Amino acid sequence: IKELLNLVQVLNKLKDQKNFTNTEMRIADYIIQNITKIPTIYIEDLAKRTYTSHSTIIRLCKKVGYDGFRSFKDAISGVVYSQLHLPSKVDANFPFKQEDLTMDIAKNMANLTIDTIKKTLNQLDEESLQSVAELLFKSERIFLFSRGDSQIRARSFQNKLVKINRFAIIAEEYADEAWNASNLTPKDCALFLSYGGTSPQYQRMLQHFAVKEIPTILITGNSESHLSELATKTIVTVQEEYDFVKVGTFASQVAFEYLLDTLYSILYAKEYSSNLENLKEKQTLIQNGILTEEL
Repeated sequence: IKELLNLVQVLNKLKDQKNFTNTEMRIADYIIQNITKIPTIYIEDLAKRTYTSHSTIIRLCKKVGYDGFRSFKDAISGVVYSQLHLPSKVDANFPFKQEDLTMDIAKNMANLTIDTIKKTLNQLDEESLQSVAELLFKSERIFLFSRGDSQIRARSFQNKLVKINRFAIIAEEYADEAWNASNLTPKDCALFLSYGGTSPQYQRMLQHFAVKEIPTILITGNSESHLSELATKTIVTVQEEYDFVKVGTFASQVAFEYLLDTLYSILYAKEYSSNLENLKEKQTLIQNGILTEEL
């Protein structure tokens, strides 16, 4: 899992090209555009095709975190081979174009959703999921800190938890986040949904919770987020989605929805029999009992 996250970071560095020379940018562009060819290419061939030298290529590899072209190529091979099972490559930021037909757009959105869920699954590990679910399970109250599109995912999670008699609180509703944060106790849990993972306010809250020994969970798309250093538990799901230049937050929100659905399912399974009995009892009460809505 850690290796996959590191590789995604490298690909992001090749795309961002921060502090790259013009020659290094040319090499990075070629690698990105011909990513599937890199596992079998020789450094001599790459130098010829980019009109550069061996030393420049090696310098670029070191700049993105590898000791040479061989180790860099091996790492890229891992990314390429892990993506072979995906249905097709869809740009997470611009999954459709102006000239695309209706069904082309529908297919691209389906592939983007499938791609995102598979990428997210590949970044998960059993121990992390179990420990986060256990933390939620033991909490008397769950406070959900999230904004914008992520708050919609939080509301969906809140709605599901009601079905198993657990009541989460949208902490930032009505701008009450400070009051809610001040009321948490070590028996509660604060769950933060932040794809960017850079909020200064969240950092201050997490610092406060750490001092008060209040359990916290961070779900983010930023593997380098400083917030993860403060959270009790962190789940990272890195997607190829930019901060601002995009049509919509498709990939990040699909990933968050999938993660929260998974956590809900794990919680449900912990008390599967009693939850099923509760479901039957409540459905009877709501559909055929005194709580039945009159038509």
